[in-house]
Amino acid sequence: MVPARVTAKDFSVRSAALGDSAGVSALLLESFPSLMRPAYEPEILDPALKLMTRAQPALLASGTYYVAVSTDGKIVGCGGWSREHHKIAAREGVGHIRHFGTHPDWIHKGVGKTIYRRCETDARKAGVVHFDCQSSLNAEGFYRACGFERVETIEIEMRPGLFFPAIRMQRSI
Repeated sequence: MVPARVTAKDFSVRSAALGDSAGVSALLLESFPSLMRPAYEPEILDPALKLMTRAQPALLASGTYYVAVSTDGKIVGCGGWSREHHKIAAREGVGHIRHFGTHPDWIHKGVGKTIYRRCETDARKAGVVHFDCQSSLNAEGFYRACGFERVETIEIEMRPGLFFPAIRMQRSI
């Protein structure tokens, strides 16, 4: 249950672990379809969701992926960063924001921004000075509120023949 007025006491952010796979996948299955549906046509979104709503073991084990957990133990948010991303080679000082999601009942309650701040703090300690992000169309406002600027509209090849419209964003940290 979501408190009427969420405060930092209502959830905590910690590093994810492989054991969080089912909880992260459940969160993504609740979050992505409902939040992305207004921004994408079904013929693009439906096949992409099959790929995007699964926890990624490499991220869970990375030490740079985080979950927000409510006081009743439910994962209500997730997200992280890495030095490499898909086919993009690692570059010195550059980090990539990865696989953010917030339960629909918990959006606009500080969960995503709290996870983002953890990413920024930890990335700075690791020598990252710049973040790149491949934002879904519906998440551009969130990333803009975190200080990101739009660079260009892109299409991410999810699998051969499946291209997902997105926005490349960036910011210095």
